[in-house]
Amino acid sequence: MSEPRKILVTSALPYANGSIHLGHMLEYIQTDMWVRFQKHRGNQCIYVCADDAHGSAIMLRAEKEGITPEQLIANVQAEHSADFADFLVNFDNFHSTHAEENRELSSLIYTRLRDAGHIATRSVTQYFDPEKKMFLADRFIKGTCPKCGTEDQYGDNCEKCGATYAPTDLKDPKSAISGATPVLKDSKHFFFDLPAFDAMLKSWTRSGTLQDAVANKLSEWLDSGLQQWDISRDAPYFGFEIPGEPGKYFYVWLDAPIGYMASFKNLCDRTPGLDFDAFWNKDSTTELYHFIGKDIVNFHALFWPAMLEGSGFRKPTAINVHGYLTVNGQKMSKSRGTFIKARTYLEHLSPEYLRYYYAAKLGRGVDDLDLNLEDFVQKVNSDLIGKVVNIASRCAGFIHKGNAGVLVAGNAAPELTDAFLAAAPSIAEAYEARDFARAMREIMALADRANAWIADKAPWSLAKQEGKQDEVQAICALGINLFRQLVIFLKPVLPNLAADAEQFLNVAPLTWDDHLTLLSNHQLNPFQALMTRIDPAKVEAMTTASKEDLAASATDTGPQGNGELTKDPLSPEIDFDAFAAIDLRVALIEKAEHVEGADKLLRLTLDIGDEKRNVFSGIKSAYPNPAELEGRLTMMIANLKPRKMRFGISEGMVMAAGPGGEEIYLLSPDSGAKPGQRIK
Repeated sequence: MSEPRKILVTSALPYANGSIHLGHMLEYIQTDMWVRFQKHRGNQCIYVCADDAHGSAIMLRAEKEGITPEQLIANVQAEHSADFADFLVNFDNFHSTHAEENRELSSLIYTRLRDAGHIATRSVTQYFDPEKKMFLADRFIKGTCPKCGTEDQYGDNCEKCGATYAPTDLKDPKSAISGATPVLKDSKHFFFDLPAFDAMLKSWTRSGTLQDAVANKLSEWLDSGLQQWDISRDAPYFGFEIPGEPGKYFYVWLDAPIGYMASFKNLCDRTPGLDFDAFWNKDSTTELYHFIGKDIVNFHALFWPAMLEGSGFRKPTAINVHGYLTVNGQKMSKSRGTFIKARTYLEHLSPEYLRYYYAAKLGRGVDDLDLNLEDFVQKVNSDLIGKVVNIASRCAGFIHKGNAGVLVAGNAAPELTDAFLAAAPSIAEAYEARDFARAMREIMALADRANAWIADKAPWSLAKQEGKQDEVQAICALGINLFRQLVIFLKPVLPNLAADAEQFLNVAPLTWDDHLTLLSNHQLNPFQALMTRIDPAKVEAMTTASKEDLAASATDTGPQGNGELTKDPLSPEIDFDAFAAIDLRVALIEKAEHVEGADKLLRLTLDIGDEKRNVFSGIKSAYPNPAELEGRLTMMIANLKPRKMRFGISEGMVMAAGPGGEEIYLLSPDSGAKPGQRIK
């Protein structure tokens, strides 16, 4: 028998500035299932995480609430911890990046990088708020658009006309924080020399550490040339001060991934025999896995391994990247009630329903996962209650009534138990590869076979016949054993169901290798319902409650804080001739990509039939993964005068609707439309 593996696993750190929602939970449930599987198999698998607790947003929110940043992050950590625990996410340690272990490790890594010549300094000119005494990021500057004159626009992009510009181009700039007029000011910044690690990263990202799609995306960035990374921010800033540099702080993304190490260090300091160096030394033979979303790949697969390499620590064994969550085929929406907080879900439904549904949909790639609420109800009810639990509920009564709850010895269908045994290695392989969907399909196929066999034998009919009691007991004993096998296979996904089944079966906590044996002459405990069907009304109540959460939070958005909601005024009227002059065309999005240096823009290459157009669109907040737009049809204004922008020429405008931020929706024509068709 091989030695147990030594594995350290992390999930991305949730930001300590808001609640956990079901999109977040996708990652933590995925990671937890994989960790539970490793422990189920007898491996040493340690799962650590932490709240990401630094940055200007934390500082400003705490100030707004009239509390210290430390109190804010403590409050949020308590909320996050409760949500994770109630979703059965079993961290070995959940820490905070605002911890002494992280301060020490961040300083150590920085000084090693500095002493090795990997830190550079140079002066950076930025807007400075003279009232708040702080430098302003683009998102904290507002003013009048230099192109169209619209007021109250952010520092890099006009939401009215779509123009992009430098913050210094704004007319009448104001600090979005204090309202003061900002001034330009120079400051010394610190830069990590990422390009020095170009060759290592090109090799490492192609070494099997990443899914192919992720490695391909990274190669685009690597081929275009890496830039030095600004790792410093000026006071006031909630974070760690850079050693020997008063008033200079580590940028939040510098110390955030070091938080993985810090959380593990905190656990090691409290756990005899757990050796930090054995897992993090450059020559470590242990395994290290990060589970992350595809929006933060650059930080984890470029910056992070380069930092580790330059400071003498080991790099990850693999980085496992997943896609986004959609609900009912669309981005999560507060107005539709599909932007669902973890706590709101838990107030209405069992966490294991969602754990199973995510498992049934999660492959090993980076595709987005859709939580279709109607399918969710049907699949959970069909698979878990109608197939798995149904076996136990069908058989338990006959065993208790006919044999005082004792499973008889024997095997009424060796070909069936052999099939279960033969399936185990494939199921284990699917779990290991994070192909949970395949594992669930194979497990449910076994459940179907077990149910079909029991239905064919019909113990409920035999029980009514003279002299058939031994046959009934043999059938039902095997039924309970097959149920036990299914529970063993499902335990990483459904730990509560497993615990309740273990109590009913009257057995110690089940391990993976228990599938090799059958219970014989074994006393069961009384059977109680292990799961109930999802009532669709509870799902509806959950989405309604999510809309109510939105209404409650919206009462704080009035301009004077009086609880009134503001509405956008109607635009000035235009006559019909002006409207008729607009040339609306169907456009095929051939390519969609980020615009380097722009916070809100995407660059779209559009096919409008007889020509291609290049259009810049301020929809990045709604489509952080622009590749998902490629191949879609949309509508564009084709006769809009081209605009020269900082990033190139924009040759039209795509049509979108929504209140802004994450809720922007590209308009699409009906099916059957063709690129270039005019819309009348």
